[in-house]
Parts: sequence; structure tokens; C-alpha cells
Amino acid sequence: MKTVQLGDSGLEVSAVILGCMTYGDPNLGSHPWSIGLDESRPFFRQALELGITTFDTANVYSLGASEEVTGQLLGELAKRDDVVIATKVHGRMRPGPSGAGLSRGSIMHEIDASLTRLKTDYIDLYQIHRFDPKVPIEETMEALHDVVRAGKVRYIGASSMFAWQFARMQHAADLNGWTRFISMQDQYNLLSREEEREMHPFCIEDGIGVIPWSPLARGRLARPWDETTTRGDTDQFGRTLYRQSEESDRQIVDAVAAVASARGVSRAQVALAWVAQQAAVTAPIVGATKPNHLEDAAAAVELELTNDELAKLEEHYVPHAPEGF
Repeated sequence: MKTVQLGDSGLEVSAVILGCMTYGDPNLGSHPWSIGLDESRPFFRQALELGITTFDTANVYSLGASEEVTGQLLGELAKRDDVVIATKVHGRMRPGPSGAGLSRGSIMHEIDASLTRLKTDYIDLYQIHRFDPKVPIEETMEALHDVVRAGKVRYIGASSMFAWQFARMQHAADLNGWTRFISMQDQYNLLSREEEREMHPFCIEDGIGVIPWSPLARGRLARPWDETTTRGDTDQFGRTLYRQSEESDRQIVDAVAAVASARGVSRAQVALAWVAQQAAVTAPIVGATKPNHLEDAAAAVELELTNDELAKLEEHYVPHAPEGF
């Protein structure tokens, strides 16, 4: 699999990124569908065999267990310099005023905790998981700059927020000579395209790479509309998404099925190929609980959709209120 430059930075990531929220401990945190160390190992091995060298997790996933699994398996299966490790900070990890959010105290504590769990001396891409309205932007950006200068982090990124919030944070870094964000990890798929209005044009203009989460809309784009899954039935956060315009969403899912059938490929390949072909996107983040999930993701990189197919996939979309922040 090819690697691609993340925005205007010097960091190269694989064209597909393995999302590691699935791997952790089902008894910790809010992800009861997650799988443990031994069950996770084949997916990390398969990812590396396919050329996927970039792995994204977060401190809050399974309350740290996802980072532990990621660190353990990458330590077993790969050389540290051959992989890119990304993690995130913001969610609540412990009681107390600095147990969550983006204060200096929280960032300084959580970076060390993440490094310990990941069994590494540095994190390639350290991302703020959400915007924190309670902490001054300058405090957050200076703290992130300091962990870069300390050698604990090489690049910084952000995730789901309003474009004006992201722009203010980037501007604060520029004004003070601090480290700039090189990436935006946002929700983007055929059922959620609101980032095309402001966030993605800003990222293109500012040289920021985009690594979307949920490119398959929590799996809705990869299966018939009425089909359910264990994760779908237990995903509390996921159940808050994709409920604003079910009629048009169903038509989009049907269009994915039609294009996939005509091409003789899976629905997942079509939906992922659409994301990958969008101008702002660097690489989608893909989760996997079955071997074919990673096979589809790798195949999607090579699938070039025609203009007619792109139009068919996009024609039923209607505006949505922003969600997932």
C-alpha cells in the first residue's frame, strides 16, 4: 500500500489508517463490543501485511486499554520506526479537575500516561479529541507545543470541532510561534458531508491533512439499511448519529449497493473509495473486526469511481445539522 503525505507536513501515513477503538477491554469504558489482546493480534498482523503502517487510538478508548493493546502488538509485530502511532487526548480518564479536557495539567499528565501504555518514547501524531471551551486556547496550544519541544510528540492534530474553533487555535499557534496542527480527524462519509462547507476548504487552503473517522457511517454504508449488528445495538454514541434524514440516507445506502453490484465489489469498497477520492482527504480511518474489513479497505485504495458513479452516490444527500462533536 502506498503512503501519502499528511497535509504539508513531512509525516507520511499509509493510505488507509487502522482505527484501534475496537481493540481494548469490553469491560472498561463505553465500548462493550471491543476485543482483547489475543483476539486483536490477527488484525494488527493482517494490517501490517497489507501495508497499513498507521494506527490511530485514543487514551479514552477502553479507558487506556486500547493504547495498551496497540502498544503491545506493535511492539511484537513491527519496528517502532516503521509505524506511525496516533493517539488523542480530551476525554475523562480519572476524577479531578485535570482528569479530562485540554488544560495544561491534563495534557502533561495524559501524554506521559499514553506513552507508558503505548510502550514508546514518542507519539507521531498527538491529537486533541474535541474542542475544550473551558480552557483558554493559548493554554492548550502552548502545552501541545511544549510536549513537542520535549520530544514526546512529533506532530499535533485535532478532531471534530467547528471550523472557526479550529482556525482560532491554528491562529494562536501562528501568533506565538508554537507548533501548528497538521491534521484534522473529522466525521466524513456519504451520510455526513457537512465538513465540505467550511472545514475541508480551510484544511485545503491551510495545508492540513484530513483523516476522517467513520468513513462507513458506523457500518451503515456497508450493509443493507435494515440489517443490524451487535455493535450497532450497543453503541451508545453511534445511536446518536445518522438519524436526521433516514429517507435520504436509505437512498444513499441503496445507491452504494447499486454501484457495488455493478462493479462486482463490496459496498464497503465503494463507500471507502468515495471518501478516498475527495480532494481534502488524505486517508480514511477504518476499523476492523473481520478479516474482510481490512481486505476491503486495501482494495478501496485501488478502486477509481467514475464521475457518473460519484454523481449517483451523491445525488440524494440533504443538509444535516452538525453532529458528533
